[in-house]
Amino acid sequence: MGERRERLEGWARQQLGWHDAALTPASADASFRRYFRIQRDGQSYILMDAPPDREDCRPFVYISHLLRDLGLHVPEILAEDTAQGFLLLSDLGSRLYLGELNEANVDRLYGDALGALATLQGCGPTESNLPRYGRRLLLAEMSLFRDWLLGTHLEMTLNDSERQRLEESFESLVANALEQPVVCVHRDFHSRNLMVSDHHNPGILDYQDAVIGPVTYDLVSLLRDCYIDWPRSRVEGWARGYYELARQTGILRPGDADETCFLRWFDLMGVQRHLKAAGIFARLNHRDGKPGYLADIPRTLGYVQAVSQRYPELADLGLITERALARL
Repeated sequence: MGERRERLEGWARQQLGWHDAALTPASADASFRRYFRIQRDGQSYILMDAPPDREDCRPFVYISHLLRDLGLHVPEILAEDTAQGFLLLSDLGSRLYLGELNEANVDRLYGDALGALATLQGCGPTESNLPRYGRRLLLAEMSLFRDWLLGTHLEMTLNDSERQRLEESFESLVANALEQPVVCVHRDFHSRNLMVSDHHNPGILDYQDAVIGPVTYDLVSLLRDCYIDWPRSRVEGWARGYYELARQTGILRPGDADETCFLRWFDLMGVQRHLKAAGIFARLNHRDGKPGYLADIPRTLGYVQAVSQRYPELADLGLITERALARL
């Protein structure tokens, strides 16, 4: 048993008074956080361990309260010790969207998720203590693709012309993001962070990195998921449906965008996100010793290549992505 786990069990026994506490792993995580399930009086709870030198759990606490106040289904914080990085949470179960989605239920489950997203975007803050998803952060995220995937993982060398054209593609994607209306953005609103719930579906997890940013970011996270894909026609149908919902609920105001503009925002926002994700997957392998995400890179880059083929300003990015896919 590791030192952190011993301390977490000690906290449960001494601070919570749960003297018979016994922990079992609850889920894996791409970050340094770990989650354990614990049983007490016939009820299941989650203990979160966020090492303070690696993870600050205070944003999780702050945003948990914010989202619960909106009526969204997120874990309730039952006890906390932010100095040690320990939280006791209600348990939303173990039925990830990723393992449950199929042809028979996808419209219903995505419908629930899109309804929750409309609540987040329509009722959540647009001005708050949450950071802004600005130009610097958007560019820093895409640099992960260049540095960790192309450079470290694939050992691809770009000449000066290719580097310049890649930077120009990045700038086009930043401009697309910054011209969109801003909303509260979960930032990882996808099938590994949504739980199927018998009531008030979905349960929502992993929101501690929430920001104020582009209206299509969470939508593309859900519909062009790095972990599961659907036919383009179906994805665009869902995106059009959400566009209408956003107009009806005031998330999009008159004059913000017509449907064609919204779909362009959606497509290019997805490219930015997928470049970041591909870079993160490579970094998880090389820096953190977590190779499991490498299998998701081809799907993730496949989205980038497919969208790049439809937008002339991304043609050069498409060629670089094609080279990367050939080396995977």
